[in-house]
Amino acid sequence: MAIAADHGGFHLKTILIEFLKKLGREVTDLGTQSDAPVDYPDYARAVAQEILHEKAERGIIICGSGVGACVAANKFPGIRAAICHDTFSARQGVEDDDMNVLCLGARVIGPELAKEIVGVWLSALFSGAERHCRRLGKIGEIEREFFRERVKVTRK
Repeated sequence: MAIAADHGGFHLKTILIEFLKKLGREVTDLGTQSDAPVDYPDYARAVAQEILHEKAERGIIICGSGVGACVAANKFPGIRAAICHDTFSARQGVEDDDMNVLCLGARVIGPELAKEIVGVWLSALFSGAERHCRRLGKIGEIEREFFRERVKVTRK
C-alpha cells in the first residue's frame, strides 16, 4: 500500500498509516513529512509511479479536498483514482470501476470516517462483471488513443 499527502493531508496520513499497520498492511509512506506547504501533484505522481511500477497494488493520496490529488493522479495511464467521502463510493469504486487509488480530503472528512472508508475500500474486490470489464476496456482505449496523439505531436 502506497500512501502520500500534501501539507493539507499530512496529519490524516499519519493517522491512516497507523490504522493500516494495525490492519496488518505493509505501508510505503511517500511523504510529505510535515505540514509545510508542498505541491500535491508531486505526491500524486509518487503514488501513481509505485502502482505503475508494481511496487504497490493500491494507493491513497490525501490533500485538503481530495480534488487536486484526484485530478493529478488520473493523468497517469492505468490509474483509476476517485475521491470518496463515503463508504458506498469506496466499495462501488472498486467493485465496478477497479479503482486503484483512493483520494481523501482531510478538510472534508474526519479521521474516524476516513478509517471507515479505507477499511471498506481495502475489503472491496473488483467484480469482473462483463459490463465493467467492457467499460474499463473503453477507458484503456481512451488512454491509448491520447497517448498516440501525444507521440505524433512530439515527433514533428
